[in-house]
Amino acid sequence: MEIKLPSSFKPRNDSPFVKWLLQRDVEEPEGPYERERAQSHHKTHPWWQVMCLTGVDYFSTLAYQPYIAYEAAKALSPLATIVLVLVTLLGAFPVYSRIARESPHGEGSISILTRMLTWWQGKLFVLVLLGFAATDFIITITLSASDATAHFLENPIIKDAPALSFLHHGGAVPVTLVLVLLLGAVFLKGFKEAVGIAVFLVAVYMGLNAVIIFRSFQEIFAHPEYFATWQTALTAVPKAGNPAAVALLVILVFPKIALGLSGFETGVAVMTLVRGDKKDSHDSPHGRIRNTRKLLLTAAVIMSVFLIGSSLSTVLLITPEQFEGEAKERALAFLCHKFFGDTVGTVYDVSTILILWFAGSSALAGLLNIVPRYLPKYGMAPEWTSAIRPLVLVFTAISVFIVIIFKANVQAQGGAYATGVLALMLSGAVAVTLTARKKEKRQRFFFGTIAVIFLYTLVMNIITRPDGIKIAGVFILAIVVVSFVSRIWRTLELRVSGVDLDLRAIQFVREAAMRGGSIRLVPNKPDAKDEAEYTLKMAETRRDHDIPEDVPIIFVEINVRDASNFQGDLVVRGVEVGPYRVLRCTGNAIPNAIAALALHIGKLTGKRAHAYFNWGERSPFLFLIRYFLSGEGDVAPLTREILRRTEPDPNRRPVIHASS
Repeated sequence: MEIKLPSSFKPRNDSPFVKWLLQRDVEEPEGPYERERAQSHHKTHPWWQVMCLTGVDYFSTLAYQPYIAYEAAKALSPLATIVLVLVTLLGAFPVYSRIARESPHGEGSISILTRMLTWWQGKLFVLVLLGFAATDFIITITLSASDATAHFLENPIIKDAPALSFLHHGGAVPVTLVLVLLLGAVFLKGFKEAVGIAVFLVAVYMGLNAVIIFRSFQEIFAHPEYFATWQTALTAVPKAGNPAAVALLVILVFPKIALGLSGFETGVAVMTLVRGDKKDSHDSPHGRIRNTRKLLLTAAVIMSVFLIGSSLSTVLLITPEQFEGEAKERALAFLCHKFFGDTVGTVYDVSTILILWFAGSSALAGLLNIVPRYLPKYGMAPEWTSAIRPLVLVFTAISVFIVIIFKANVQAQGGAYATGVLALMLSGAVAVTLTARKKEKRQRFFFGTIAVIFLYTLVMNIITRPDGIKIAGVFILAIVVVSFVSRIWRTLELRVSGVDLDLRAIQFVREAAMRGGSIRLVPNKPDAKDEAEYTLKMAETRRDHDIPEDVPIIFVEINVRDASNFQGDLVVRGVEVGPYRVLRCTGNAIPNAIAALALHIGKLTGKRAHAYFNWGERSPFLFLIRYFLSGEGDVAPLTREILRRTEPDPNRRPVIHASS
């Protein structure tokens, strides 16, 4: 039997602004890491449409990937891009195809690892991964806005406008900040439709890119000297005559362009939007899994073709001087203006700016969904983090700070972006390696090899561009500190979502209520669980608290299943041991479980429960640490404080008795 317990939060008389700020039903766009409460509210879509939703993040990297690849590898960038494509198709796709099977409801690799890691080490691991995820999503917002700014400022119409001449002297940061603040403002207002907008933006953007790359190859084949110039640049590479040395050099520079792998985690995260088969069920969504794999493979193949095509086009057709000038951070846009003129080029710039801005919205949607998915569940976030608008303000402020720190420089942010992406992909590879069963030795070896490749790529990226791990470290430290402070602050909430008594337990409680004026509970730390143990405990309790022999007593025993969990149901079953009656409970913390049980009994019988304790003999500080880590501690004062915070009426509050 279950009865709703009182809330641990007292009602507040908030101002209209605060009520607006904390409103829970703000319309959010469909996006990565859909909230569990929202997943069932969004309609599903054909897999190719959802591919466009994840594509606004994945495909939009074409706006800056060719430039970053050139800056990292110069003439070798097409070869490094081929390595990137091989890792995409032979590494990332198999890993995330397996993740789609193991986590078909959009939780991703983080959820798989949390199922394997329990207690505090599991929570700490999740916090670290959330730090890398925050790095990935925040830098997606800032890097996309920065590159959108580059396309805006370098557009010939903007450059030639006298009224906007002031923007070309330090205007990158202000324009990028306007884009970031605009994104935050849109989310504060709330908007819903995402898939339809994504399909339109991706269709226009990728169509224009296809035309640009096709025209570039026409130019290359019409003028073979472009190949000759590239070959000359390749011969200038150290040890160019040694294929093994060149291959090693390509492998060494590959981590610098690894941000081209960015779409897979998002692709799995949007699984809940993918339409499956009519026969699909919550436990067996085989159609959704199959279609998500189609989504991942199709996106990977399309992106691979465009990555190789864009890298060859830009390296062969853009000179080193142009890469540092008009083509900086906008190589394909430069070619578009060159081949088709400023009118078509401006259309391409507008489409690029829009898809980059929408990539930022996808990233912000991911942040707004992933934080409430984990931190409040762990008690590691204040109550207001379950509302959208305060989180929008926090993430927008962080994005503003990042833009200012990096001065809206795309290349400077590339290392941080790659660090976040690679850390999540490494966690995915590790997760699927661990899920491979003993009979799947070949798959375990295969996934383990991919994990080693991602580990190498991540380590090399950290070594060559340490800014990424510094930012990720700041995010991780901030999340860990805020999470544990919040958990300590909230640890004396009731932390029990419901109490479920079996029929025998209900019988014990009701018979005790009929025989005496109050229900008397005696918490007991079980040992042998035999009649002798309860006989001794009964005698001590009646003596210490002066309870008459004819007053019934019910023993209460709490089994802590996982003290690192913040909230959960309290399951109670009644057991008779000789003449003694025992309520054996399973919960997350002993004081909270006793408080919830006492409140529940009051609701069930209409009579106040009394609980009898003995004072602890250790330091109160040590007891608090023990309570935080293991759910135990000095139970009497903790139970009383939890009850005081939960039930404001002293006349209805269960009574706590403590004896020395």
